[in-house]
Amino acid sequence: MSISWREELAIGNQRIDDQHRELLQRFDTLLSACRRGEGRGELTRLLDFLDEYVVKHFGDEEQLQQTSGFPDFQSHQLQHLGFVKRLHELKQSIVTEGEVQVDHVLTTNKMLLDWLVQHISTRDRELGQFLQQK
Repeated sequence: MSISWREELAIGNQRIDDQHRELLQRFDTLLSACRRGEGRGELTRLLDFLDEYVVKHFGDEEQLQQTSGFPDFQSHQLQHLGFVKRLHELKQSIVTEGEVQVDHVLTTNKMLLDWLVQHISTRDRELGQFLQQK
């Protein structure tokens, strides 16, 4: 399995689209590492990236929503908070276990795939359509 950017994921805002591209690239790097049996090591790098990414990306996206008058801002923001919560729970599980386990890699793969399908390709697309209509 490979994950790559598709133009239909673009919302029409260069900064947000570039951030989404980078997330997909990082996710694909994790999947490639998993195929090579190196998923646990790559997961650590991905989680470090995600710590910064969620703050920057969600902040940028929410600011865009607020300044454009996006009507579904609160629901969208709740999804962002849910992702941050799941990320925190995953990292806490790793701390509790003492090291990255295979189930952490599987959990992350599922979490990111769900995020790609449920949020970026659906909810963020709604934002893109709203911005194009404005």
